[in-house]
Amino acid sequence: MSTILSVNLAVPRPNPAKEVGVTGIDKRPVDHPVPVRAPGPKTTGLHSGLVGDQIFDVQHHGGDDQAVYAYAREDYDWWQTRLGRPLADGIFGENLTTAGVDVNGAVIGERWHVGSRLVLQPTFGRIPCATFQHRMGEPHWVRTFASAARPGAYLRVLEPGEVRAGDPVTVEDRPAHGVTIARAFRAYLTEPRLLPELVATEGIPEDLRATLAERLPGRR
Repeated sequence: MSTILSVNLAVPRPNPAKEVGVTGIDKRPVDHPVPVRAPGPKTTGLHSGLVGDQIFDVQHHGGDDQAVYAYAREDYDWWQTRLGRPLADGIFGENLTTAGVDVNGAVIGERWHVGSRLVLQPTFGRIPCATFQHRMGEPHWVRTFASAARPGAYLRVLEPGEVRAGDPVTVEDRPAHGVTIARAFRAYLTEPRLLPELVATEGIPEDLRATLAERLPGRR
């Protein structure tokens, strides 16, 4: 059964890795239902899709296309083996830790029905940054994370609702283009030959599409 294993909200921490000085990457599980809604534009809206969550680097995180971040417990288990240490739910900064959901195999634009009302839609994978590097304390973490192609998924909110630990997740309306979160992530970071396919993919954020189009062969 596909479920939400934990719902995680930010505990603000100092962030020496970026000028903003504060980060919400430290997400901790909560034991109550959390309202979820579309937060609006990245820099001027409510930033996170989860009520009670906080995002501080609003130039790079949050907004409608990054309203919610999900990571699979199964991928955490893979990382635990590789890194040789336990990884608690929320340590990567995700809002939703899932079980039984193929997060990296999610097709961009499919729909996740969560609980009784909430509907989410995968948009793209998480791009590792200096804050994530500092959080993990692993040498060359950005490169290591990128090469593994297990980024987890950002999601937009199609229908608002509440989410709590234990909610079922049902995947529906999977687009025929077949471009997954993992494939899109590889196209962006490690396999530029896939860029034309990614630029043409329905459902990716439009600002990202414009940026990627500038990287296509013949555009420079």
